[in-house]
Amino acid sequence: MTKKVLVPIAPGSEEMEAITIIDMMVRAGYEVVVASADFDGRLTFKASRGVTLTADCKLVDIADDEFDAVILPGGLGGAEVFRDSTVLVEIVRQQMYEGKLVAAICAAPALVLAHHDLYSDALMTCHPSFESHIAKQNWRVKRVTYDINHNLLTSQGPGTALEFAMEIIINLSGKAHAWTVAEPMVTIPTLQYHKLGDE
Repeated sequence: MTKKVLVPIAPGSEEMEAITIIDMMVRAGYEVVVASADFDGRLTFKASRGVTLTADCKLVDIADDEFDAVILPGGLGGAEVFRDSTVLVEIVRQQMYEGKLVAAICAAPALVLAHHDLYSDALMTCHPSFESHIAKQNWRVKRVTYDINHNLLTSQGPGTALEFAMEIIINLSGKAHAWTVAEPMVTIPTLQYHKLGDE
C-alpha cells in the first residue's frame, strides 16, 4: 500500500527543507499532500528566502485525513505559523496519540513540538539557535535524532534536510527501498540518527 504523507507549508517556511522533503517523498513513491497552513487561506506565498511555494490544498481541507507521516519543515516564520495553527497542532497531536511518525526539522521541533509540550519526554534535536527551547535532558546534538519510543524524528536545518528525508523513507519503507531512492541521486541512505538509549 502506498504511504501517504503530509507536508504543511506556510509563509516563511524554509524552502530548502520543504522542497527537499517533498521531492524525496515523491521519489520514494509516496502520496504527498502539500497543505497550506496560511491563515489567509493562500495556496501560494513566499518562503523564507523569497522562493515561491505553492500548496495543493488548504490544511483545513485535509484535517480529517489519515497519514503515515506528518513532516514539518522549519524556517522561523513558517514554524511560527505552524505553532499558532490550532488545526495543525491537533493533526500532530492525533498523529502522536496513534503512534504514527511525526518528523520535524530546524525551528519546528522547538517552536511547535516543544512549545505545545508535545513529546515532553522524547529525545529531539532542532536548529542549534533554538536549543534553549528544548528541555536539557531531551536535547541531542546529532544532525538527525530518532526517538524510537515516540516514533519522533527530528533534525537540525537546511544542511541536514537530505539526511532527514532519507531517514523518513527508511522509517516508513526500510533501508532496501531507501537505496532505490538514493542510488539514482548519487547519495546513500544513512542510519545516523540517535536512538533512545544510545549514548
